[in-house]
Amino acid sequence: MISASVVKELRAKTGAGMMDCKRALEATHGDLDTAIDYLRKSGIAKAATKADRNANDGIVFSYIHPGSKLGVLVEVNCETDFVANTDNFQRFVKDLAMHIAATSPSVIHREEMLTEVVEREKDIFIEQTRQSGKPENILEKIVNGRMDKFYAENVLLEQAFVKDPHKSIEEYLKETISILGENIIISRFVRFQLGEESRKNGSST
Repeated sequence: MISASVVKELRAKTGAGMMDCKRALEATHGDLDTAIDYLRKSGIAKAATKADRNANDGIVFSYIHPGSKLGVLVEVNCETDFVANTDNFQRFVKDLAMHIAATSPSVIHREEMLTEVVEREKDIFIEQTRQSGKPENILEKIVNGRMDKFYAENVLLEQAFVKDPHKSIEEYLKETISILGENIIISRFVRFQLGEESRKNGSST
């Protein structure tokens, strides 16, 4: 089992996301140096080095699903107008809007999830696990696994990309950063569905 402290140490060294660090450590059997190389080879560490650069340009993109009963507005930022106008950037933003339309995420990052929502889900999972007769000594591990699944279903960056379920939106984002050479930030989105309250996410970095 990969400890949280090792994941945090790898994140501090590379700037990569928590889930990327966890996957890298799992793939390298917990070896920190090998995990750093793993992230560098995949382009994730390279992308992470750009994460503190200002991204004040970009586009607001609108997507209307066929039938005109579902639509998405999404703001994605980059560093320059030049990159904002490239085919790769615009393709990424369009893919993102279509993905949001299909999956209806709640937030961009898991840290944005309301505390009361997280605690409610966790309490439900704890009670379900106890009722199933699982021993207390493995309860925390099972509940953490279920919470990770909950985040993967509701957090945009952790969702599996609908057009390529083998990678997450965060991985697709970092691939695009590596290709374009600029910091890219998914800032906010609003998802409208006819007859339902709109789902929107506030500004985020």
